[in-house]
Order: sequence, then C-alpha cells, then structure tokens
Amino acid sequence: MLFVQYYLDCLSQASYMIADEETGRAVVVDPRRDISDYLTDADAHGLTVEAVINTHFHADFLAGHLELAGRTGAWIGYGRHAEAEYPIRGLADGERISLGDVQLEILETPGHTPESISILVYEHAADRVPYGVLTGDTLFIGDVGRPDLLASLGATADALGRMLHHSVQRRLMALPDTVRVFPAHGAGSACGRNLSTRRQSTIGEQRATNYACRPMSEQQFVELVTAGQPAAPAYFAHDATLNRTEHGLFDPSAGARPLSVQEFTRRRAAGAVVIDARSPREFAAGHLRGSLNVPAEGRFAEQAGMVVAPGQEVVVVAPQGREEELVTRLARIGFDEVGGCLRDPEGAFVLLADEMRQARRLTADELRRALAGDEPPLVLDVRNLAERETGLIAGSLHIPLAELTRRVGEIPADRPVVVHCAGGHRSSVAAALLRHRGLSDVSDLLGGYGSWATRTAPADA
Repeated sequence: MLFVQYYLDCLSQASYMIADEETGRAVVVDPRRDISDYLTDADAHGLTVEAVINTHFHADFLAGHLELAGRTGAWIGYGRHAEAEYPIRGLADGERISLGDVQLEILETPGHTPESISILVYEHAADRVPYGVLTGDTLFIGDVGRPDLLASLGATADALGRMLHHSVQRRLMALPDTVRVFPAHGAGSACGRNLSTRRQSTIGEQRATNYACRPMSEQQFVELVTAGQPAAPAYFAHDATLNRTEHGLFDPSAGARPLSVQEFTRRRAAGAVVIDARSPREFAAGHLRGSLNVPAEGRFAEQAGMVVAPGQEVVVVAPQGREEELVTRLARIGFDEVGGCLRDPEGAFVLLADEMRQARRLTADELRRALAGDEPPLVLDVRNLAERETGLIAGSLHIPLAELTRRVGEIPADRPVVVHCAGGHRSSVAAALLRHRGLSDVSDLLGGYGSWATRTAPADA
C-alpha cells in the first residue's frame, strides 16, 4: 500500500492518496485545486487515479475534484446524502472500494455536515482491523468538527450536533484503539476550536485525550462542541456552495500576470481591491492609499477571504518572487478574479508617490498614555473569543477579524481607533480594512495583546 498525506500549512488542510502498488490503482481524498503534487506522485509510482472522494462539501477551501477528474477521468465520490450539479457516485455506509488487495470502506459520520463520511483504509483485504481511518472534518486530533457552519443548508447546529455525537461516540469510538486517525485539518483551522498541531493519532489516543470522545450524553456533547467556536470567515458559505456546483477549473498556466503601473492604476480606479501582501512593518512604512494588508507570511488566503468579498477583482502587491504562490493560494479558496500583480512595486511606489500613505503603529506604552489622556481612543480587539477569555484590555470593543467586514458600522468614525490582536499580525489586516472603509484615524498595536500584557499590570487582564 502507498499512503501519502499532503498538508497545507496556510490552510491547515490535509489531503491523501491511497494506492495499491501491485495493481497501480489509486484514490485521492479531499484534494486541493492545484493538483500537480498528486499527478507527479502518481506518475512516479506508475499509478492511475481512479477515484476522487470528498469526505463532505468543504467550506474552508475549494476542493480539486473537478480538476483531478478532468485530468484523469476519475469518478467523484461523496456520501450518499450529497447532491451536486456535476456527476457524482453516492457512497453508501459499509460500501467497499477495492484497489486490489488494498481496500477502502465507507463509514457514514454525519454531523459536521449531513453528508459527511469517514473512510476506513485496509492494507490487506483480509485484515480485520483497519490500518487507519480518514475522518474528514468529523474527528480531529484533540477536537471534533463544528456543527454550526453554514455548509449545511437547512440543518440546525443542534440537529447536526446530535448527529455528530452519534458519529463520534458510537461509530468512530467503536473502532479498535490501534486504528490510526488521519483528519482533514490541523491547528489553525476555523473548522474547530482546539485542533492539535499533530497530523495523525490513533483512536485509542483520542479516546483518552480528546474532550469530545469522552462518554457523555447527547445534550452535554452538543453544548460542548457548539460553545466558543471561532468566527467563521465570510467566504466559507461561498465555498460550501461552490463545491456543490460546476465551476471554472484552476489554470496554473495563467499564472500571476505582471501589471504595469498604468494598467494597475486603471484596474484600481475601476474598482479592483489592492491586496498588499508585504509584512505589516513594510506596509506601515508606505503603501498605496486604500490598500488592504494581508501578509503572505501567515494565513494569507483565509485572511484575504475575511476582508475581500468573493467575486471581487483583486490586484496584488507581492513580496518579490512570490507572485505565483499568492495567486495559487487565493485560487485555493475560490478567489480566481485576480487581475494581476504589480510589477516592480518599489519602482511603482516612486511613480505613485502622491498615492502613498503611512500607517501609525503604537507601542503598549504609547497606548497606555493615550488611554489616560483627555480623548482616549477606542480599542478594538480582533482576536477570537477563546483568546479574549485569557485576558483583555479594559473597555475594549470585541469584533473578531472574521466578522469585521459586516460589523464596521459598530465602530464610531469620530474617534481614534487602536486595533489589536494577539501578536500584531491580524491587527494590521483589520486596521487597513478600517482605513479602506473610510475611517481616518486608525492605528494598530505593535506586539498585540502579548506586548500589552507584558507591559501592564495584571489588573488590566
């Protein structure tokens, strides 16, 4: 058996290839849109990708099932409750897929979504105990999939939570302790709140350490798994719908089209949003008026999806040599409307000097003095709820970054605003968004809450 895990750190997303090396037959599970890694590995091992299986309709990324099926002729599989615009094979509970001696078995595990499945992997057809289980977004290492996302139209969080209780407690926990667990996501994903950085585990380890795998009533389970979930990025609903539909394929040959200053300026004037992917420090030193700072170092695609509406054209200011990478990362969440990347940003900034602006960043000491002054600023906390529960700046307004685009109206325009997150990355994203939306006096806190907590008395926390 060939078993390969492919992991994207920027989306905390795992996909898998399972194959029988004797027969050369392979299946890819939960693929991303840029499919070259799967094709390269299949070619290197002499494999034919016969099937592409999605464990559910993903919300946090646009899957690559159409791309793989188009290149390989593979059939596309989902749980039997799935409905899609394109041809799919509905996979029933207990159904076996033979690749030769290597076998896959479908396990219906609804809860994160109604159609969610897990996939048991048998290295040999005669094995009584599976080698592992691909759990999709049903079971993570340290957590379970949240049942409150809008990926499941017509289903309530309570109903899905009860399904999830049965799937986790009765189905997955019924597997032997030695079965390896391979989830679709790791730490950082908004699909859960307590995901581990580890990329595989065992049923036995999760039974012993995962809070949601402890024996408990259905009601206790639902209350636990729905409490304190991070705000979901706005693009999640868009991607959950897009994954059900026929849509344009990712075209790696299109690349990141370099734009002259004139064309860049023309597209910007016509309404394209400028995403400046340089570091917060470089952005603060000088950037084009109205541009959004979404640093490449970090969760670039996810944060771009928090501050840019799906379908809106964007033009990118990229760190040197990273243009192709950033266009691909945007495509992974279904943001294909990239007009191009500014050629030679440093030279362009000289030509666009009248359009350049600087961003103010305050130290913790400067913020403390400002708060003690006659006209104290509004402090805006853009961390997630669980982070805020560990400590906060007294009197601060809490709006998670993922909710900021729809809640900008809650922020007074006639008062200085200082934005903070945990370490100073998301606050630069948020502050740039506020300026883009017309607020003029916006700063962000250098070092975030970590710096504030270090520099101030415990009474403020």
